[in-house]
Amino acid sequence: MIFVRVATMNDIKYAEEICKETEASAIVRGTGIAKRSPESVAQKMRDGKSVVAVTAGGDWVGFAYIQSWEDGQYISNSGLIVSPKFRNSGVAKAIKERIFKMSRRMYPEAKIFSITSGAAIMKMNTRLGFEPVTFQDITQDQLFWEGCKGCVNHAILDDKNKCNCLCTAMLFDPAKLEKQLLAAEKPQYFPMYLSEAN
Repeated sequence: MIFVRVATMNDIKYAEEICKETEASAIVRGTGIAKRSPESVAQKMRDGKSVVAVTAGGDWVGFAYIQSWEDGQYISNSGLIVSPKFRNSGVAKAIKERIFKMSRRMYPEAKIFSITSGAAIMKMNTRLGFEPVTFQDITQDQLFWEGCKGCVNHAILDDKNKCNCLCTAMLFDPAKLEKQLLAAEKPQYFPMYLSEAN
């Protein structure tokens, strides 16, 4: 039995394990990742801005968190990691859906973005309504880009003036979704051509 829920202060005990597994996973995949400290993970738990998955026995299974940028105009869904022994079980998808719903509830008008080099995350994002975008379409907050300095691919990002890197940026725009929903509700009219029978 695995529980996916909002993390609390009681989950701070998992912070170090989360950080170690995040870094180890990036090394195994040969991809970059922004390094996170146990203190920063613990703070997300204190703030109620993270999701954790645990077993009924109290073993850590997975984690993800949200971060606000530019006074809440942008929200990042970040740090999604699942313990190796629980991968390919659907836990990542459950965490991703939970963190996305939390973002929508806490910041209903914010644009939500995710940067990833993983195909599985891209698929999950696409199902939730995210679309690939350029780096100029996500937050330009300098603090966000500072987080990339711990990534092995940071030199590429710097060389490209933060225009692109090996990661793909994906964005969920609630205003765009609202327009699509309104368009779908409008009745469609088609011209009729009548001809008189002879």
